[in-house]
Amino acid sequence: MKKLKNEIELTKKAIRVGIVYAEKRGVVKFEATDSANDKAEYLYRLLVHDKLIHPLAKDQLNLPNMKHKLAIWVSHQLPKDHPLLQ
Repeated sequence: MKKLKNEIELTKKAIRVGIVYAEKRGVVKFEATDSANDKAEYLYRLLVHDKLIHPLAKDQLNLPNMKHKLAIWVSHQLPKDHPLLQ
């Protein structure tokens, strides 16, 4: 997969936005001790379940690819002039 510009920051933003989405939906309550990797995997699986993102192929299913998909997802949620998209 092609690396996005500002992918690390986009992934962090995706986790923050995803946490708000998941908690408002009432499916999870994240704890401060939950790791970013655990949050990313949970959010990826939730977004696939809700059909907000397309699932990865089984042979591509790993944490870096999940984070990449989250970064792509959030990049489509942000306004075109957002600093992370520049």
